[in-house]
Amino acid sequence: MTATQQEAQRTAPAPKPLGYRAIDVDNHYYEPIDSFTRYLPKEFSRRGVQMYQDGKRTWAVMGGRVNTFIPNPTFDPIIEPGCLDLLFRGEIPEGVDPASLMKVDRISDHPEYRNRDARVKILDKQNLETVFMLPTFACGVEEALKHDVEATMVSVHAFNLWLDEDWGFNRPDHRILAAPIISLADPDKAVEEAEFVLSRGAKVVCVRPAPVPGVVKPRSLGDPVHDPVWARLAEAGVPVVFHLSDSGYMAIPALWGGKDTFEGFGKRDPLDMVVMDDRAIHDSIASMIVHQVFTRHPTLKVASIENGSYFVYRLIKRLKKSANNAPYHYKEDPVEQLRNNVWIAPYYEDDVKLLADTIGVDKILFGSDWPHGEGLADPTSFTADIPQFPEFSHEDTRKVMRDNALTLVGTHVSA
Repeated sequence: MTATQQEAQRTAPAPKPLGYRAIDVDNHYYEPIDSFTRYLPKEFSRRGVQMYQDGKRTWAVMGGRVNTFIPNPTFDPIIEPGCLDLLFRGEIPEGVDPASLMKVDRISDHPEYRNRDARVKILDKQNLETVFMLPTFACGVEEALKHDVEATMVSVHAFNLWLDEDWGFNRPDHRILAAPIISLADPDKAVEEAEFVLSRGAKVVCVRPAPVPGVVKPRSLGDPVHDPVWARLAEAGVPVVFHLSDSGYMAIPALWGGKDTFEGFGKRDPLDMVVMDDRAIHDSIASMIVHQVFTRHPTLKVASIENGSYFVYRLIKRLKKSANNAPYHYKEDPVEQLRNNVWIAPYYEDDVKLLADTIGVDKILFGSDWPHGEGLADPTSFTADIPQFPEFSHEDTRKVMRDNALTLVGTHVSA
């Protein structure tokens, strides 16, 4: 056993035993290289996502340009789940090179990353009843295609066809709720896509936390032109997931001399992340609240997943200030709308007690980010980062690990 492994064993907190199966709102697949092309109309083959083979290397080409959001779109080799845990906790033992924590495996040895039946067997071993199944590669596509709205909408539809075929938006067993993507770039087509995925049984949808691309100029997520989509999702009781994506915010570090492209892996200037950090989710939730989406659609539910929770405190401070400065604008308390309409899945290293004191324990979700390297190797070990009794009761822990997700999606699963 290496020194790093020994240190990890000494410092890793023990998870709490559960008398029930948990619901993990942050699980991922690794898309095959045809996830965007299997159902893409031929006339869009050069405008959408292409895979280019250069010797042994495969590159993703989007909108005619090589895209490095995922440097290796074959995902082979693939990083081991949870191997970067110490890095994200800030607990790397002295003298250990952070790069040495990176462990990889052949994707062919892990059918559960791409096969639904194999994944369900893993869920049984992990004591998980249901998971939200979310994109990996697809989180970078909308930004790459934002200058071609038509290609964006066609590509997203093709992806959703693949997703339902391989994973299922909502099969009768409710074990996996695969979240289709809704792009708002074309408001009319967005309504059509929402109707399509709802007709296929979708119980949760992904919307990119970013300004909405437009032919003339970008739009706010709160622009009333998007109301038909929000209204339809609110009516169906289907929540919107804002998951960490390429939101176009690399333009901010570029102003400071940094990179202007989002890269999932690789060494970069630390300032890039310091100045960008969680701005996209902060601004996305702000746009929904300040531009009155929840006032017009009070039953719409939104969940922030894999964006951490520290943006919440800055957002509350700014919403309060905005309400004080422009009371004529707000028909309802914007902070209360945040607490009523938004659920948060914190990073496992976040202060869960502080978040509960701020927005209420009923709005906190458990997400492991499995099988990503920056997530948890054992999903339910998330309980080790939840405060112990009496700060958190057993009932509060169950809310975070299971019941709040049920409230969010309104889906019956067995106890």
